[in-house]
Amino acid sequence: MSIIEVVDVDKSYPSRHGTISIMNGISFNVADNDFLAIVGPSGCGKSTLLRLIMGLDRPSAGTIRFRGKPVDRVIPQMAMVFQSFALYPWLSVHDNVAVGLEARGLDRAKIEARVDRYITATGLVGFEEAYPRELSGGMRQRVGLARALAVEPSVLLMDEPFSSLDPLTAENLREEVLQLWQDPQLPPDAVVLVTHNIEEAVQMADRIIVLSRRPSKVLSGVLVNLPRPRDRKSQAFYDLTDYAYSLITEGASASDRAPEAKPAGATS
Repeated sequence: MSIIEVVDVDKSYPSRHGTISIMNGISFNVADNDFLAIVGPSGCGKSTLLRLIMGLDRPSAGTIRFRGKPVDRVIPQMAMVFQSFALYPWLSVHDNVAVGLEARGLDRAKIEARVDRYITATGLVGFEEAYPRELSGGMRQRVGLARALAVEPSVLLMDEPFSSLDPLTAENLREEVLQLWQDPQLPPDAVVLVTHNIEEAVQMADRIIVLSRRPSKVLSGVLVNLPRPRDRKSQAFYDLTDYAYSLITEGASASDRAPEAKPAGATS
């Protein structure tokens, strides 16, 4: 059974000039041990889709299911890492990581054990008493990641988590996230990453959902058959990145393209 099922989802908003349609008929699944990236043009509803999956918003039509049950409220088995860090500036690193655990009513011993574990896992040892204003962007995003992992979610949702970081910091943090993902002792069971960076999607994900311009639809689901660690300078990596990019810019689904046009390593 899929962990997440997105079935014929529409989302629209009322406006002074009528209804604004964000997405139409979006369907895909997220399986166990799946690292899924969602890419598409700016404004196509990628972040909105994450909010719908987590239960922070409701679709206008269609269904989203988590482990077979409709998502009709915020799902506590999911956690999100935000682009803007979303840390509490008046709390220390330790207390920012602990805040989700305290909201769930865990006893103090379990909270401390979890905070220690994920502060260690995300490279924050020695910064427990620091405040967000005292940290670099990369360190603040590590705090956001530790906070999300500390609740030990079944699904980790990541909303353009590296886009506000400088290129070197972003690259280092991507590699660290992949190392955490590949550790069987750590959660989650699946990751859904929203990004506008196609290279990032190819580097990190096992599958890529490519969305069209608004109102968005699924242009293609691309399986990334490249071994890890992935060589960003290889021809196969370049070809797959170019293929995903061309799907967006040309607005064509993979089924409309000649099979020989698909790069080695891509299966849709």
